[in-house]
Amino acid sequence: MTIRFIAASRLPTPWATFTMHGFEDEATGKDHIALTLGDVADGEPVLGRVHSECLTGDALFSMRCDCGYQLQEALKRIADEGRGVLLYLRQEGRGIGLLNKIRAYHLQDQGADTVEANERLGFGADLRRYDLCVPMLEHLGVAALRLMTNNPRKVAALTEAGVNVTERVPLTTGLNPHNEHYLSTKAGKLGHMMALGDFTQASDVDIERKP
Repeated sequence: MTIRFIAASRLPTPWATFTMHGFEDEATGKDHIALTLGDVADGEPVLGRVHSECLTGDALFSMRCDCGYQLQEALKRIADEGRGVLLYLRQEGRGIGLLNKIRAYHLQDQGADTVEANERLGFGADLRRYDLCVPMLEHLGVAALRLMTNNPRKVAALTEAGVNVTERVPLTTGLNPHNEHYLSTKAGKLGHMMALGDFTQASDVDIERKP
């Protein structure tokens, strides 16, 4: 596997001005990015998140999942700390791709949960890879992570791949009536270490309605 660094640039956001680093997976042709803030190459554990792409949640404000809420909260926490890293991996739908994710959503509309929907389509519950994080973190000089996640499988996969995860930092935000069942399924079937009572409620979004 060859992950190739392409370029870096400034990325102003509502929380801070990050540095955006672009990488290409030459084996698949997929591109991935990392956002960094402050000195992440000083040898000390870095507050970080490994976030898999969720177009519906990250860009289209979907309330079916907690992905967009987690992305924003992770960037806010990094900004508050003044130092951190976020890896954004192009692994839509826990690795099944956007169109299959829409098919999975259709099955969920008919009563399947998020795990059952993926399995009915012939996929595993979670097909994401984390070995590609290693060369990205090495390029950035990150020696260890304080990882923002509720997913112990992610911690185990990163550790197995060679990433030094010194701490798991819970990320419980974005609960709303549309994702309660989804979050319960992640806890019950995927082993995510969280309880709905730990979550902060999603903020309401004011949408201007034209007459």
